[in-house]
Amino acid sequence: MLNLYKLEIFAIVVQSGSFSAAAERLLLTQPAISQHIQDLESHLGTSLFQRGRRGVTLTQAGRTLHEYTLQILRLLAEAENAVADVNSLAAGQIRVGATPGVGVYLLPDWVQSFRQRSPKRTVVVQTGITPQIVAGLRSGQLDLGLIEGELDTGVDRAGLGVLELEENEQFVVVGPRHPWWGRKTVRLADLSGQKMVMRQRSSQTRIWLEQALQQADLQVQVTAEFDTVESIKRAVARGEDLAILPDYAVRAELELNLLHMIALEGRPLLRTLKLVWNRNTFFSPATRAFLRFLSALLPALHGLALD
Repeated sequence: MLNLYKLEIFAIVVQSGSFSAAAERLLLTQPAISQHIQDLESHLGTSLFQRGRRGVTLTQAGRTLHEYTLQILRLLAEAENAVADVNSLAAGQIRVGATPGVGVYLLPDWVQSFRQRSPKRTVVVQTGITPQIVAGLRSGQLDLGLIEGELDTGVDRAGLGVLELEENEQFVVVGPRHPWWGRKTVRLADLSGQKMVMRQRSSQTRIWLEQALQQADLQVQVTAEFDTVESIKRAVARGEDLAILPDYAVRAELELNLLHMIALEGRPLLRTLKLVWNRNTFFSPATRAFLRFLSALLPALHGLALD
């Protein structure tokens, strides 16, 4: 009979792409991982992996076993959910990757509200750009991703689950020294020639904004680049440049009159908050509980099968 522990190791090797990466994740030695896989191969009488310089890839037999292994692990998770009262589980950790705006301005409130209901659970939030979050999901280092980055630019979507959650309008944000201070609306065309502070070039936010401006045949002057929204806000508040940001990122500064937010006529700049996950893994009970909690704030999550 197949050993469940060895199947779990097998699944993690597939996720990690190499024996060494799986060993690091499982806190085992590489020879120990190799021995478990050899035991499986000996039991089944066939090779499961093709070894190469860059890691391992599945054989046809390995792909077949992997499909069944995922089904087995999903059934185990469902059994745990069915038997245990999720709200009274002793502990559980949810690892969430988030793009900077989401990780800094939305998730802290959500996590604290969730923790009030589930005080024994831990939510670990890692902030990064979209490709980093996708890599974390593929390697098994993250359970969920919450991003505003587009996935059609330089990101392999194979094996990823993607659910659009809500649209967030983007606004022009200026400081007291900007001539637009006090204005309620501007046209997108008015951005032409303006001095702007933007995210770094590797950011999907930067890529998205530049594409939007290019499609509108607009050219702006990029005066500074920062890898955090906080740095962008500080630069705008103290200078004469502007930035494009969602309203949730500037609420505190608006209340203190440090920044002024201006709507773009026709709402031409919208970004979509998305949930991203690895379809080749399964949601733990703690992760399911977190998603059920978020579904009260983000109704689109009702489309996921979480029961």
